[in-house]
Amino acid sequence: MTRALRAGEEVAWHALSDGNRRRILALVRDEPRAVGEVATKLGMSQQIASHHLHVLRDAGLVSEHRDRQRHLFVVRADGLAAVRDFLAHFWPAQLQSLKVAAEAAAKRKKRDA
Repeated sequence: MTRALRAGEEVAWHALSDGNRRRILALVRDEPRAVGEVATKLGMSQQIASHHLHVLRDAGLVSEHRDRQRHLFVVRADGLAAVRDFLAHFWPAQLQSLKVAAEAAAKRKKRDA
């Protein structure tokens, strides 16, 4: 593992260490949301929401794009890959297989809905 990759993992873990940022990730998981919407839904000021979103963006966990005047944020699944890969080493093979099967079933259910 390269030093740069380890540094990137550290930034991701630091970003995830804050409960507010984990709540924000859950909120922007399925659809892009503006800073004001995040702030309102989570009961925080826009300044605080913006700070947390920028920490998540700098860690590569969310992406940001503009829609006219609004800045929209959404989860970057590939940004979570280093964290996922690290945690995967702690799963016994059977639990990993169960996890893969459950995720496949959830995708099928979502697709068929």
